[in-house]
Order: sequence, then C-alpha cells, then structure tokens
Amino acid sequence: MKGFSKRWLFGAATLALAVFAAVMVSGALAGGKDNTGAAKGLGQLTGLLPRDHLTEESAIQVDLSKESVRLPLYKGIAYKGTPQQETVWYVLLDASDAGLAHDLGVNYAPKLANIAVNDPEAVQTVTLESPTPDQNKFGQAVVDFQGAPDFTPTRIATPGPTGFPLAKFQPGAVAGAGYSPFIRIAGSDAVYSAPIVATGDGPFDATHHTNTGDRVLGVHIAGPQQPGQYEDNWVDLLFVKGFDAGQPIVYISTDAGQPLTSVLERSTYVPALDKAAYNGGDDFLGSARERLFGFINGQTGADNKESQGFVHLVKDGHASEDASASNTALINALRKGGDLLNVFGDFPTLKDPRHAQAYSPLWDAQLGLWTDKAVQQGLNKRQIDEVQVFNLAATRPDLLTGVNPATGQPAPYGASGVDINCAVIGFIDKAPTANLADPVANSQFPPR
Repeated sequence: MKGFSKRWLFGAATLALAVFAAVMVSGALAGGKDNTGAAKGLGQLTGLLPRDHLTEESAIQVDLSKESVRLPLYKGIAYKGTPQQETVWYVLLDASDAGLAHDLGVNYAPKLANIAVNDPEAVQTVTLESPTPDQNKFGQAVVDFQGAPDFTPTRIATPGPTGFPLAKFQPGAVAGAGYSPFIRIAGSDAVYSAPIVATGDGPFDATHHTNTGDRVLGVHIAGPQQPGQYEDNWVDLLFVKGFDAGQPIVYISTDAGQPLTSVLERSTYVPALDKAAYNGGDDFLGSARERLFGFINGQTGADNKESQGFVHLVKDGHASEDASASNTALINALRKGGDLLNVFGDFPTLKDPRHAQAYSPLWDAQLGLWTDKAVQQGLNKRQIDEVQVFNLAATRPDLLTGVNPATGQPAPYGASGVDINCAVIGFIDKAPTANLADPVANSQFPPR
C-alpha cells in the first residue's frame, strides 16, 4: 500500500478541493423539476436487452430491470508458489486482435496494443497452464497472474455539504503488487482486458464486497461438468449507463488510475494505469486511450430529464451505499437515470470503420465545468454526443470550460488526468452510428 500514501492523499485532496471550489463558484446545484423524469431519453428500462444490441457478444444476458450484466467468469491463480497464492476469478472484455476478439466474443480494441508505451506496468504478463486431457476435456485453461486486487478495504464515499465533492472517500479495492487488468499471455503479442472481480474459493461476499469488486451483485461457480456438456461460471455486475452519438448505452467500469475516480466508479484503484499512454492522446500516435466526457456540475434531480454529472451521481444515485442485488433503492435510482451519464467517444457500432476501430476501453476523461452563466440560465443541460460537446467547448467558453485540478478554476477544455477501464457492453435502443453534428473548425484533431 506504499503507493497509496502521499501521492494518493495529495491527489485526492487537491482534486476534491478543486472541484469543491469549482462547484461552489458555479452554483452547481441548479436542478429543476420535470415530470418526464431523469429516465427520459434512456430507452428501455426493464427486461432483457436484446442480444443483437450487444457489442460484448460473450455476455450471457443484460438485465435492465436489475441494472446488471451477466458475464462468463474464468479461474486464475495469483502469486503462484508464494505464501500469498490465491484463487482469482476474472472476466474477458476486450482484445487488441480482431480475430481473437471475434473468436472470444469480446470487443475489438486495437489501441490496446499501445497500452505499455512508456508504462510497462500497465500491462501484466501472465502464463497459461497446460492441463492434461483428463484435467480439461474442453474449457478455459487456468491463467497464472502476477498480482491481484485487494478487495478487503471498505469503500467510503461520504457526501459533502452539497453532495459532491465527497467529505471522505476511500477505494474499496486496490491493486496488489504486479496487478493490472490488462494482460498479455507470455509468448503472445495480443493484449486483453481481463479484470479480476473476485478472489478466493467462496463463499463470495456480494453485499459488502470483502472478496469481490464493488460492482459484483452475484457469483455462480459451476459444479463438475457433465460428459459432453459445458456450464459457465458467471458473475453479475452492476453496469453503468451513458451516451454515444446521441444513443443511450451500457458499459462496465472495472478499474481506474486514480483513487477518487475508483470510488465514484465503484472500481479497482490501479496506480499503474495512471500513466498509461497517454493524457490527451486519443487518436494520436501511440495512444491507448479514447475520449470520455464527464460533467462536474450538471443539473440534478431524479425527476429532471437534464440531470447529469458528479453532483447528480452523489445526490441522486446513492453513491455512498454498497451496491448489492438486495439494495433495490440504489439499483432503481441508477436504472432511472441516477448515474454519471457520461458521453463516450468512438464506439464499435459507428458506421465509419476509423471511428469504430478507434474504440478503446481505456477512457481519457475530459471533464467539463459549467460556468455561472450557464447554470443561471439553465443551459447546463444533459449532453449526449461527443461532437456536440467539443463544438460547445470550442465556441462557447462562456458556458463550458475545463477544470484545473490544482486551483479549482476554469481551464482550457481537454484531458483532466483521469483514466478509467470501461468496456462497452451494448446499446439500449438504437445503435450509435454517427455523431449528431459536424465538427466546427479547429475543435478537434483532423480528419474528423
């Protein structure tokens, strides 16, 4: 936990104080009532998501009523041959190779090939065990990991006087030595997103998460396989709602490179990801990241169709509570629009292959701060499209700016030093195919 000390405390304090100052300066609590509710524009709210709406084709099901995605769960061993050896359980979400991604039913993310640029610790080299036929007639071979998350800390997200910034916070899961959710099997160049979501041999704590990730709602370990049959192990994970190209989407947040981010995202704090290539990179040479757009001080309110952002999540999304299948108040609040409702950049279903294949699960957060003018005039409305956000930042700095984490003051719009591992799962209503606007001149990197 050495890396959790001075750097963590300084970063946490400065960001929290900065955002607090920014929110207070902006009068961020503008809310407003609307009888259409925050769920307006989120599409289907109940039942199972149709399978042809999934980008994560290996997903067993997406249950919109329970705000959960059920994924195949695979066995591994961490710290093999040491006193710390333990059983771990992981999910497969993305791959840097198109053929392997298609074969595994995961998202194709070619940018992951760059994940270790200037940050070798951001990718973990693992080994694959070689079972005999008697040990494994067919199924996944056990993966030996160098490290694993520690799920024993208690997640703390105590709201401040205005909700966000938080008065106190602590990640509920922290990477152990050698751990990254991005792996490369020794002998192969392909990079996979394979976050560990549970440790041990059970039973699994899906209420207070002492041996599971903070989004784990349930774990099923299959018994002995019947002859000629295969039954999946699976895990139910609380998903997240957002937008891409004007359409509501679902994704899963598993890891973050910063402590505060990991608390808000209910994900594992992985310090090695903080320097993954690279802040502001997006579509430039060597980048493993794609852009994501969040908002500090959007509108709030469970009955407000314009609600969005950090203050909204803490005030209306039950952010301080543990996520569990039995916490229906939390699940229903998120289901009806209580999430951050971030806006994503490139997405696997976009018609232009350049944009579809620019997708990455490692998101580079561009955080927006609405100005006093925007708040007072009610112009801090929900955003749903990347290009529209960029156009707004480029042409209306009197309404939307970036945030300087060191001072809490408005800053030029762009990378904020926050990155998150968030694999997309699918779209709720219609597939995102194209942005809702054309870029204004000089608003972003050509040839957009």
